Amino acid sequence: MRAEQPPVAEIGLYADAEIDWDAWPATLPAVGQLLRGELQLGPGVTFLVGENGSGKSTLLEGIALAFGFSPEGGSANANHSTRPSESPIHQWLKLRRGIGAPRWGFFLRAETMHSFYTYLEDLGGSASDPDFHALSHGESFLAILETRFNGAGFFCLDEPEAALSFQSTLALMATLQSLAEEGSQILCATHSPVLAALPGAKIIEVGPWGLRESSWEDLELVQHWRRYMDRPQAYLRHLLDDAG
Repeated sequence: MRAEQPPVAEIGLYADAEIDWDAWPATLPAVGQLLRGELQLGPGVTFLVGENGSGKSTLLEGIALAFGFSPEGGSANANHSTRPSESPIHQWLKLRRGIGAPRWGFFLRAETMHSFYTYLEDLGGSASDPDFHALSHGESFLAILETRFNGAGFFCLDEPEAALSFQSTLALMATLQSLAEEGSQILCATHSPVLAALPGAKIIEVGPWGLRESSWEDLELVQHWRRYMDRPQAYLRHLLDDAG
């Protein structure tokens, strides 16, 4: 039976949150909007799309940690850390859980999956788990999708396309669509115009303006890729001339 509300029904602040609005990360326009309550997550899939340094991964990390995930990723039950580097956002955020919503979920972040595989190995793993360390980067990601991305829950993904080929990205899209149909809530930070094209997904473009809802066709990311694929030399000529 589908829950009446998604896992994260509302994002707010603790009344005693001590935020230095003149220091990072509050100075990032996107983070400032989040802290002012201007980011609403609905059911289904929400993509955060933006350039490096725009704050999309910082936003996702803060929400994921406030939900209860480990800073280095994994399931809602994982608890491991090798080197703390997260921002303090999660200490300020107060998430209201959806009525009847599941507490299961998974936080996938590309740069820390190696430590998560070691964590699973140290625990003894599951009989259905492959030897993640013996797989290629992309193969291990796909194995995580097959073994951990199931049932309704809250799923956070930080640039999952980093390890995936074109075909594997399509497989990820199918997985996200299936999760959404089962009642899951998915938040994904991405640079991929392929992934962001998932039908029915909400797209939030992150940049100097902060947060703004966008259509796929209007994304700066999509427009740049279209122009590049049509005339790569128009981009490369300037780069190579400058380098010379």
